Amino acid sequence: MSAQHPDPVVGDLSEGAILRRILARLAASHAEVGPGDDAAVLAAPDGRVVATVDTLVHGPDFRLAWSSAFDLGWKAAAVNLADIAAMGARPTALLVALAMPDTTRLSFVEDLASGLRAACDELAPGCAVEGGDLTVSDTLTIAVTALGTLDGRAPVLRSGARPGDVLAVAGDLGQAARGLGVLFARFTDAAGAPRAVDPDVLTPAERTDLAVQLRPSPPLGLGPVAADAGATSMMDVSDGLVLDASRLAAASGVSVLIDSAALGDDPASALAGGEDHALLATFAGDVPEGFRVIGRVVERTGDPVLVDGEPHDGRGGWDPYRDWDARTG
Repeated sequence: MSAQHPDPVVGDLSEGAILRRILARLAASHAEVGPGDDAAVLAAPDGRVVATVDTLVHGPDFRLAWSSAFDLGWKAAAVNLADIAAMGARPTALLVALAMPDTTRLSFVEDLASGLRAACDELAPGCAVEGGDLTVSDTLTIAVTALGTLDGRAPVLRSGARPGDVLAVAGDLGQAARGLGVLFARFTDAAGAPRAVDPDVLTPAERTDLAVQLRPSPPLGLGPVAADAGATSMMDVSDGLVLDASRLAAASGVSVLIDSAALGDDPASALAGGEDHALLATFAGDVPEGFRVIGRVVERTGDPVLVDGEPHDGRGGWDPYRDWDARTG
C-alpha cells in the first residue's frame, strides 16, 4: 500500500507524521508545556494531583466490528474521567498511549483523536490530551492516564462509609449491560465472531442501551458536588453495582443494603451489569441533587452486600480474569 493512497495505513507513515495528524484534531493545550516536548508540564495549584490509568484492549474490552474509532476515543476518555470524578476531583489532563497494527488506517487514528477531544469537551470542559505515546502492536490497545485536581477538597475515598449513612447513586444503571447483551445476542455470526451492527433492526430502547455501552456519558460534574455535600465515600460503578458496592463495603468495613425497588424497571441489569460509570456514594446527611438513594449502610454482617435483606449471589459484573474466557467461548 503506497503512502499516496488517500487513506494510508499508519505503516506507510512516520511517527511524527501520524502525531501531527492526531494533534490537529485535539483541543489546544491547557498545559504550561503541552504536546511536542519529552513531557508535558502541568500546573497543580492545589499542590496535589489525582491520577488514574485504564487500558482498553481489542478483544476483552472492545470489538472493532461494534465500535467506531470515534466511539473508542470517547469511551477511552470517559472511563478514565469517571475515576477522577469519583475522588471528588475535577479532570484536568489526559495522557494517551496508542499501540496499533501498522495496517491501521490513518483515518481511524484521526477519528479516535476526535472522539477523545469530543469527550473532554462535553464531559470535562477544560480537560485536554496533553501528551502520550505511539507504538506498533498486533493488538490495538488504548492506554489512558487521567489527571485531576481536588481544588482544595479532601479526596473522597472508598473507605469512609459508616453505619447510618445512606447509599446513593448518580447516573443510570443497567443500560450498558443491556447494550452489551444486544451486541452478543444480535450481532455475532454462527461461530460467535462479532459482525457489524445494523441500527435499522434495533428498537429505540435498544439503540439507547447500545449508545450507553459504546459511548458512555458519566455524570462527572457530580463528583465534586458530592464531595462538597459531605460524601463519606464514593466510587465509579464500572464493574457492576453489586461488585463495586462490595468493594466499597470491604474498604469501609461495613455492609450495604440495597433496595431493588429503587433501581428502576430492570433491577437485575442494574445490579449485575457493568460499564455504567455511575457514581456510587454514601452520605451522612442530605443527598445532593442529581443523586438518588438506593439503600443504606449498616454494621458489617457476614455479607458485604444484601439486596432486599438477602445476601446477593454475587453473579454479574465484570472481572477480566473471571469473565474473559466466558465471553470469548
